Amino acid sequence: MIFITAKFRVLPQHADRWPEIADEFTQATRAEPGCLWFDWSRSLDDPNEYVLVEAFRDGDAGAAHVQSEHFKTAQRTLPPHLAETPRIVNFAVPQDDWSQLGEMAVPERG
Repeated sequence: MIFITAKFRVLPQHADRWPEIADEFTQATRAEPGCLWFDWSRSLDDPNEYVLVEAFRDGDAGAAHVQSEHFKTAQRTLPPHLAETPRIVNFAVPQDDWSQLGEMAVPERG
């Protein structure tokens, strides 16, 4: 899978509305057949920063994502709300879902 984490620093006047601002893009991306997940979180340290964790089935699915109309629309509509260019980490990972964090295993509760 293609695993991506991106940090978006949003202008302070738009930070509280960012989930709403990005919603159309988020919903369209989640509906892509090759999208495994596309999840936003707000930083605990910086209320103007959102972290996007996303994954796509493979390189073809990732390519289809960046070539989609909703991605092209987001390229025009999201940057005016940002304080800087988003930062990204992008890797191909030889798995297709989350692994368990064995070091913090939770015993079965019965």
